[in-house]
Amino acid sequence: MMTVKNLLEKNQHVNGWRITEKATLSYELFFVHQSLETVRATDTVSTSVTVYVDHDGAKGDSTFAVYQSMTEADIAAKIEAAVARAKLVSNQPYDLPEAGEVTAELPTNMKDCDMKELGVKIADAVFAADTLPGGSINACEIFLYRDTVRVLNSRGVDKTQVTHRAMIEAIPTFTTEKESVELYEDYRFTQFDAAKITAEIAEKMQEVKARSEAVKPAVPMTVNVILRPLEISELISELAWDLNYASVYSHANLHHQGDDLQKDGTGDKLTLTLKAVVEGSEKSACFDDDGLALTDTCLIENGVVKNYFGASRFGQYLNVEKPSGSLRCAQVAPGTLPMADMKRQPCLDIVSMSGLQLDLYNDYIGGEIRLAYYFDGEKTVPVTGITMSAKLSEALSSMNLSTETGVSGEYDGPQRMLLKDIAVL
Repeated sequence: MMTVKNLLEKNQHVNGWRITEKATLSYELFFVHQSLETVRATDTVSTSVTVYVDHDGAKGDSTFAVYQSMTEADIAAKIEAAVARAKLVSNQPYDLPEAGEVTAELPTNMKDCDMKELGVKIADAVFAADTLPGGSINACEIFLYRDTVRVLNSRGVDKTQVTHRAMIEAIPTFTTEKESVELYEDYRFTQFDAAKITAEIAEKMQEVKARSEAVKPAVPMTVNVILRPLEISELISELAWDLNYASVYSHANLHHQGDDLQKDGTGDKLTLTLKAVVEGSEKSACFDDDGLALTDTCLIENGVVKNYFGASRFGQYLNVEKPSGSLRCAQVAPGTLPMADMKRQPCLDIVSMSGLQLDLYNDYIGGEIRLAYYFDGEKTVPVTGITMSAKLSEALSSMNLSTETGVSGEYDGPQRMLLKDIAVL
């Protein structure tokens, strides 16, 4: 890295630069059924360099990768080529983040664990859920990572952060005389909890059984719909991106500060805060790709837009005094309705979708439902082969959020969202 830094500083055509180095240690386990087939350990380093050139009243940039096999002459040539490309880019001028030295390790209970021993414990937790008659875990892959990211730039930034994370990929399967049904499970975490892993996989085992038994209900119907964390997170991400500095600067945002997203609302009010660190989420970070310190920012409070967020460059374009940085974790305040109460009336509890479809400008929320539990007021049956469709504004105004919360990916908040009187086709 220091060789690259010296070469950048020697090049008179370079007006600014940023170097990002990511070193990753990994330990990976590959199972077929419960038989360990392959173990792999890796130690990799990747380096990327962004060159900034001021020209004709504008700022241009270009990024290239540096490999360990490259000589000083190779790197110098890459810098010259990047300078030439940067001169073809004409962005409004902005400043890079300045001075700041940080070394941080993000919260985890896995940092002192031996990767081999931890891998075995995770595998044991996964296969402890493989007890369903007719079911099996056809394949399971476990990945353990220790990432060290360092960002330097030409204005004195030198920041390093360490992240410990794990990922489980599993294929729960349920087989009958007529067919075999599979589901894909992707579970990520930074806090090891054996009981939670077993519960997660056990739930997926029940879901794959339900998928094999699912039928298409009588449609069309209008019914309350319950969303789970993946779909809630997708909705929250869509609302947040609309309030990004870049969207605001390019006039692509639908909502503005002061707008009430839940006018005449009869349900729970939405309070959304973007966070630098959410314990348990691998998206947690102390600083963003530019090396800018991240600042927690409340975007929506009680349904009303309060702030925008985003990278330093677009924050400067909007004359934001202290840009928040590119925050990646979202925290939603809990609601008022326990999950059990959501299911006391007829409802469609959605387990999985092909992907939640959202269109802010056309006021739409919907999507194909692959598996759900339909409660008609008396009995519950697994269903499939249907779609939901609604006006997003109406859904938000009357929604309820669960009192129970948890962390799923970059989302920290209510585990269920109840949308009322949704058309199901």
